[in-house]
Amino acid sequence: MSTTPVSPPQRALVLGGGGSAGNAWLIGVIAGLSEGGLDVTEADLVIGTSAGASPTDLLAAILDAPAPQRIDPVRPDGRAASWMNHLERTNAIIAASADLADMRRRAGAHAIELAADAGDSARVRWRETVAARLPSREWPMHAVHITAVDADTGDPVVLDRDGGIDLVDAVAASCAGGPAYRIGHRSYIDGGYRRSSENADLAAGCERVLVLSPLGGRTRHPAQWRSDLGAQIEELEAGGSAVEKVLPDGDSLSAFGDNMMSPATRAPTARAGHAQGRRVAERLAGFWRT
Repeated sequence: MSTTPVSPPQRALVLGGGGSAGNAWLIGVIAGLSEGGLDVTEADLVIGTSAGASPTDLLAAILDAPAPQRIDPVRPDGRAASWMNHLERTNAIIAASADLADMRRRAGAHAIELAADAGDSARVRWRETVAARLPSREWPMHAVHITAVDADTGDPVVLDRDGGIDLVDAVAASCAGGPAYRIGHRSYIDGGYRRSSENADLAAGCERVLVLSPLGGRTRHPAQWRSDLGAQIEELEAGGSAVEKVLPDGDSLSAFGDNMMSPATRAPTARAGHAQGRRVAERLAGFWRT
């Protein structure tokens, strides 16, 4: 029996991670691009976080939400204590690691300990938080690849609609930057531990790749690990892909502030991202529509 060959995806949209602020910035940029006449949600492949409703609706939901009250303890330097503790903890893991694989194993082991200390109620609350922010609890029909890392083994994982995992669980696992998130008998941690917050290398083979990176393509890893976005773009271009990127502009960086995990950043960063998306839509139109 002959089979029809499956053509590789032509256009890939890569959505980098970046906490609560980064998520809002991405939504703002995509909404701004759409208003500028460029609907990047029509990509053949989306890598990163799921998007199942119109960007305009998602943006409106952020802007209409009541301003959250600060509940995070603040250090003497004015920075949120939990955010700084997270940075200090992950910096220590990176410094102790020999390479990416070693870092993933160390991060996974530590996250499993955090999950045991937090208890299952923390997992339930996290799932509820993720579910509340998703526009739909059903996997989109187009290809969406959500990155995570198996906390038990340190192995990279790509979750999709064919893997038998609920969309809410997949996103909760992919965004688990603190305690590991359990699905069945396995535990997972943030997909940013795989290689970077973008994981743009997963778009290899696509004709055109658009990367939206809230963290600006930066990495805290040693240069020899080649985790930065620049190294991934070099690999994609060497494989024949054309790549464009959108990084936060000055207004967006100002809106991020010092704590990208804070929900208080969502409205200002969404507005800044929206304005930036409208400005760059014309520049990207030829690349995306070719």
